[in-house]
This record gives sequence, structure tokens and C-alpha cells, in this order.
Amino acid sequence: MPQPTAERSPQTFTLFGLEFSTLSEQDIATEVASTLRTPAQGVGQIITPNIQHISLMRHNPALRQACQHAALLTCDGFPLYYYAKWRGKPTHGRVTGRGIVAELVAQPARLTHHRIFMVLDSARTVDIARDWAARHGLAEQLDCAVPAMGFDKRPAEMQALAEQIARHGTTLLLMGVGAPRSEIFVDQYRASLPPCWALCIGQGLLIALGCVPKPPRLVEYFNIEWLWRIILEPRRMVGRYACSAVGFMLAVFKDLLHHG
Repeated sequence: MPQPTAERSPQTFTLFGLEFSTLSEQDIATEVASTLRTPAQGVGQIITPNIQHISLMRHNPALRQACQHAALLTCDGFPLYYYAKWRGKPTHGRVTGRGIVAELVAQPARLTHHRIFMVLDSARTVDIARDWAARHGLAEQLDCAVPAMGFDKRPAEMQALAEQIARHGTTLLLMGVGAPRSEIFVDQYRASLPPCWALCIGQGLLIALGCVPKPPRLVEYFNIEWLWRIILEPRRMVGRYACSAVGFMLAVFKDLLHHG
């Protein structure tokens, strides 16, 4: 049975004024699967920033605050990882939300003592998640919700979602509705949420459940997942990546200017 987790301070490094963890995907998945948060610890939010996060934080104080309050931050996007490596930070590789959740979903026996709640994008995804849980003896432990589009702009709906998560007795919260909605929701409503691990992993959860195609190995090897996503969703992703790339470069310039 998972044991209550004691707060610890894994090695971190500072980038963009934030503290990033050096734990691997396997380390984080093991920590999440094998430990329970205590009431005193509350929500342990895990955020895996990519260039979109860094770009948005320039004008989104709520997202920056969420990252500052997170229990763990990791370098997900490859430009972020390479920038950290270039700066001489003690990072040992990319640590992606997709990788962390894949580790968890691939070994469901480790989750039998968790109460799992998934916030998902559609009823179809809920069906897939419930089928996965049923096949692995986790049906009783799982509950799901599909918030309406724009729920993050309506406080009453966010409060209702937080209360639903709390009623389930959630110890493992998987947020699959994308950035920055997931990160901001968990941070702003942590007082209404139960003690739990909260993974803000967006599309990573959909890939782990088989709702979205996994990138081919060559795509992963050459770190061109961004190109893979553009191929899958060109209209939605081209503009997003262009804006994020510009915002990320501006954030890098500011980081170098202020921190040398």
C-alpha cells in the first residue's frame, strides 16, 4: 500500500526564475505511484513546462504563480531542455508529461490503492479511460469529468469541479485538458481539492490512453514532436508554435539579461 510521502527537496536548478527538478520520468512516476499526500502537504502539483508555458508566463501571472507553487517542475520541451543544458544546469534529459503518465498507465497494478480522477476533453475519452480502468481492476477507483469549453473563465464551474474531485476522495488527479487551464485551475482551487498528486499533462494523458497517436520513434529520437503535432493538427498548431517560439526567445533573452 502506498505510504504517506514525506516532503523532501530533490536537487533543483533555477531557470526563468523557477526551480526545476532533476528527477527522471521514472523517479517521478515511482514517487507518485508509491506515496500518498498527507492533509498537511495538500496538493502536490506536477507541471512539465514547454516553450508554450514559458512564453505564456510573460503575460500570465496566474500561470507563473502555479509554476512557483508546484511541487515539481520539469523540462519538457526540447528547446527548454537544451537551453538548460547550454546554461550548464544539472539536467539529465527531457522529462515529459507524456513520459510520466505513460509510466503510470503502463503499470496499473501500482495504482490499485489510489483514488484516480481524470479531467478529460470528451465523452469518448471518458469511455476509453473507463475501459482502461475496467481492464485493470481500477473501475471502482476511477472517476472522470469533462468540463465545458471555457470552464476556466467561470468560477462557479471550477468550484463545482474541485468539489467533485474532492467528493471522490481523489489521491491522484490527472488533468488532460491542456495548458494553461489545468495548471491554473489546480493552483487556484487547491484549498478545495483533497490531498493528492495533481499531474498537469494535457495531451500526454490522451496519448497514454490511445486517444491520440503516439509519435513515431524517429520523431521522438530527433525531438521533432512539434512537427508531428503540426502534421496532425496544422490549423491549430502552426500559429500556436509560432507565437510560442517568439515568446520563448524573448523569455530566454530576459533570463540571460537578468541572470547572466
